[in-house]
Amino acid sequence: MMRLLIGVLLLALAFAAGHQVHAKEPTLTISFGVVDKVYSAAELLARKDAADVTIEHDIAYKKRMTYRAVPLLDLLGDIDNAPFDTLEARATDGFVSQIPISLARKAREGGAIPWVAIDTAKNPWPNLPGRSYSPGPFFLVWQHAEKSGVGPEQWPYALAQLSGVASPLQRWPQMAVAASLPADAAERRGAESYIKHCLSCHRLNGAGEGDMGPDLDKPMDATEYMTPVGLRRLIRDPASVRTWPTQVMQGFDTSVLPDSELEDLIAYLTYIARK
Repeated sequence: MMRLLIGVLLLALAFAAGHQVHAKEPTLTISFGVVDKVYSAAELLARKDAADVTIEHDIAYKKRMTYRAVPLLDLLGDIDNAPFDTLEARATDGFVSQIPISLARKAREGGAIPWVAIDTAKNPWPNLPGRSYSPGPFFLVWQHAEKSGVGPEQWPYALAQLSGVASPLQRWPQMAVAASLPADAAERRGAESYIKHCLSCHRLNGAGEGDMGPDLDKPMDATEYMTPVGLRRLIRDPASVRTWPTQVMQGFDTSVLPDSELEDLIAYLTYIARK
């Protein structure tokens, strides 16, 4: 009797372990319509539009890379009649990028072409430089990123979900500048820079979804405890100001964030602090 009970217990444990492994299979959820679509890596790789895609200047590996990928526009479907203007790309590590749908739409006008790359068991991706992990299982990559001015924060990896949402300024009005400010005000331009370069990791007065870095306005705005010189240096070269073993933030050089845009960004943060 005891042997029978032990056998039944072992069988149950084996079933549970197998079920757990299956449950942990990575999936990508596309929330861009009435019904969410959930894809496994195998399902994406089996699509007829899957192709080998070469990225000349890969933002993660800092070199030329080739991936098996599917076109982002095909996964999303009808982007022209979508009731939202932003694609929220949520990663498993707390990174949440807010990508204008207009940026993806430029692919049809000769601009950068977005693809969802899929890591494969047959040819697994190597670890990222200096890291113990790869950008898998899913990675949003761009062919000819320079044609549309795609920023580094618009290449989210470790993807878990892509969702159609309203723009950040609509969802979080505390981020918006006053309507009375001129259309070309530095603060207004700085808000757009913040959304593009910072919001993926840093909330602002509670606004945003990213959790990789601290809120830059709560409980105290960054401009209130850092000098302008120190803040500029932190943005350009974070490790020269603060460094720790798990640090992930990389600097924004002038090719990504020109000096004029950096000044706009600081003007915006200063404006938010006084708001």
